[in-house]
Amino acid sequence: MYQFLNYFFFVFHTVILLFNTFGYIPKKTRKWNLVMLLLTSFSWFVLGIWYGWGYCVCTEWHWKVREHLGMYDTDSYTHMLALKLTGINFSQHRVDIVTAATFFISLALSLFLNIRDWR
Repeated sequence: MYQFLNYFFFVFHTVILLFNTFGYIPKKTRKWNLVMLLLTSFSWFVLGIWYGWGYCVCTEWHWKVREHLGMYDTDSYTHMLALKLTGINFSQHRVDIVTAATFFISLALSLFLNIRDWR
């Protein structure tokens, strides 16, 4: 069961990450993209007050599953994903900067396009 959940979270979380990054492009998914970006912001910055900046519910659940499997990762899902996909152990700091920059650019574009579409 834990192996299934590990694969499930790997796919689920990666799909969320990709949707947050590119979901503003198709007009029909822009509103949902903005909702998901705002939920991510809530997790990172509101829940992050208590659990640490950048806290992610999906990462928390996925890490618990991986711990049951004897797998221990860094604090960052994007860092683990970059390592697994490329085999390169990028610096955690660099991955965090790229993640934050990508997030804020996507949020700005999603806000702009949603406001433009609404008008």
